[in-house]
Amino acid sequence: MENIHDAVMNRLMKYAKINTQSSNHSESVPTTKGQIDLAKLLLDELQKIGIQDCSFDADACIVYAHLTESNKSNNNVKCPTLGLIAHMDTAPDAPGDGCKPWELKNYDGKDIVLNNDKHIVMEVNKFPELRSYIGQDLILTDGTTLLGADDKASIAVIMTYLEILISKDIPHGAISIAFTPDEEVGGLAKNLDLKKFASPTAYTLDGDHLGWYMDETFNADAVHLEFNGFSVHTGTAKDKLKNALIFSAEFISMLPENQRPETTEGMEGFFFVQEASGNAEYAIVDMIIRDFDMENFDQRKKFLISCVESLNKKYGDGTVKISFKMQYRSMKEAVSKEEWMIECLRNAISNRGVLPHKEAFRGGTDGSALSNRGLPCPNLSAGYENAHGRFEYVPIQSMMKNVDILMELTKIFLIM
Repeated sequence: MENIHDAVMNRLMKYAKINTQSSNHSESVPTTKGQIDLAKLLLDELQKIGIQDCSFDADACIVYAHLTESNKSNNNVKCPTLGLIAHMDTAPDAPGDGCKPWELKNYDGKDIVLNNDKHIVMEVNKFPELRSYIGQDLILTDGTTLLGADDKASIAVIMTYLEILISKDIPHGAISIAFTPDEEVGGLAKNLDLKKFASPTAYTLDGDHLGWYMDETFNADAVHLEFNGFSVHTGTAKDKLKNALIFSAEFISMLPENQRPETTEGMEGFFFVQEASGNAEYAIVDMIIRDFDMENFDQRKKFLISCVESLNKKYGDGTVKISFKMQYRSMKEAVSKEEWMIECLRNAISNRGVLPHKEAFRGGTDGSALSNRGLPCPNLSAGYENAHGRFEYVPIQSMMKNVDILMELTKIFLIM
């Protein structure tokens, strides 16, 4: 095989060119065709690197792969299965079609010109974390699309790791792999067949910053509100017109200013208005609520209900309707019962020369939902930066180090 640097780079660049943006406005599985294209490519790659037990579940758009314990494991006691999961879709938050990934070698710490023609520059004063990667090689875009390193960098890492295991005949225990769709739009591996996955635990690879790991995430709900008004000609509207847009604006104004994503950090939860539209007759507001603490999370829901009740009292019953949809719950409870998984992960990170850094993840992963389905699933960061936007990038050295960390995790599992 080619060297690890080129292997992870070439894989990510190849995957990035396939538009796998998922969609909030599709009911199909997966929500977009590009994810099927990537899944089929990955299945072909798995077969070519020598994994015989691999398959594509077309109905769920999930790729599965399994390695049985190697003959050279020299282990008389069956070791735990190492489960690894990454998602194939990319975020719908920025343009994704026509991605043009490129490599910047030996980054010098200066502003990066992404696109001369359109004068798109990634400025160090706006993205100061760039200084952490001086001397490293970066994969970027031309500034008009996201890169999709969230989460294709993880797929490139896992595929390269598997190729090394097989090509170098490295001893290993049983390994289970799954590549899933629609994580970015709340799919959260809901169709993953736990029996077919065949591992009682797993690690997801997703998130920013090399060496960071997560054993806790937000609790999350989506909230949908409908505002019903009554439209008449504005010339004769006195005491008749009921403007649904005004009602929706009044509701939004009731949300605490200090509890928005842009005003919170760390363990603080928030309310976030994602979309608002309509006219005088009818309007909708879609939002999300997030919190680490379940009691606080429930209080957020009660607060929104009280806002709706207040508006209905003021403007009449049925003026506002509210509904909640569960998105995911924190992995904390399930993962805390499997502390050995975190110990193994910390040791794998530190043994390969990286400082482990635990973070309560201000978001969710496939592992959030899977943990609550009975598959404890902490997260190892993929090492990308500026996800979900046109200035997304990933240091090639971070991907290389994650391959290294997976190799160490394999070694640790083998001797347990």
